[in-house]
Amino acid sequence: MTHSSPQPPVCVLGLGLIGGSLMRTLHDSGRRVFGYNRSEETVTAANADGYDASADLVATLTRAAEESALIVLATPAPTIDTILAEVVTYAPQCPLTDVVSVKQQVADQVHARGLSRNFVGGHPMAGSAESGWQATDPNLFTGAVWVVATDDGADPQVWRSVAQLAIDTGARVIPAASDEHDRAVAGISHLPHLTASVTAVVGAGEGELALRLAAGSFRDGTRVAGTAPHLQQAMLEANSTALLAALSETIDRLTFARDQLRDHGTVETLVADGFRARKHYEQIHAATDDPAITVELGSDGWEAAFRNAARQGAVWAG
Repeated sequence: MTHSSPQPPVCVLGLGLIGGSLMRTLHDSGRRVFGYNRSEETVTAANADGYDASADLVATLTRAAEESALIVLATPAPTIDTILAEVVTYAPQCPLTDVVSVKQQVADQVHARGLSRNFVGGHPMAGSAESGWQATDPNLFTGAVWVVATDDGADPQVWRSVAQLAIDTGARVIPAASDEHDRAVAGISHLPHLTASVTAVVGAGEGELALRLAAGSFRDGTRVAGTAPHLQQAMLEANSTALLAALSETIDRLTFARDQLRDHGTVETLVADGFRARKHYEQIHAATDDPAITVELGSDGWEAAFRNAARQGAVWAG
């Protein structure tokens, strides 16, 4: 992948699965990128692989300020505010984004630190159950959806920089408001972590025989339960309000299914509803061409227009 014009360097703070894969992707495509990780072991591994990494946060942010780099926050949600405090001190003028799976909490923290003017959040919908530098993959984002937060008042130039960053990784850009994003991922990303854990626990509770018999349904339904528990906990608790709503609906539907099975010997309603929802998902993802957003970036009301277009299936193509 080549760039038609010079791109500003990218400074990735946090070199785990997402941040490390981003560093690999950008570096391997020829874009200037450097990064930070608090773990000396991770930094040593990244440097050994030919990437520019440091365990010195102050030095990394100082460099970002000197080079007017786009800073990407890629550390776990509970650490973001601490990192932002350092950004305020050493690189407050740099454009800023993140790859955290919860958008509103990060946006609120950025606002509280006085950095909103230069911030546009992001969330690549990509990952695996593995974590750490050893799990990083330069092709992780190819074909993936990358949500770029499109809240009212976003700076169009920062938004463009963040969206272009996503496109440079091979991802498809979908604009969304931070709170709308959080409600969506509560159901399609965060809830599955809880249901995967429940399925794993209940299945394992039947003993060794059950686990030896387990095949595709158990394997696929419990995959994300294999993610490091501290990473899951940080992600889920950061989106607690939206996740509580999704979990409550899940419990209500399962309770109804249990009662129907007990009283009438059927689970027809839940199975039929699930089948229809799955087929609708397959239909959406079978589409070969995404319509492009045609609203001019930065025009009056562009934020709402972008969000509305994305709800209709459009993407931003640059």
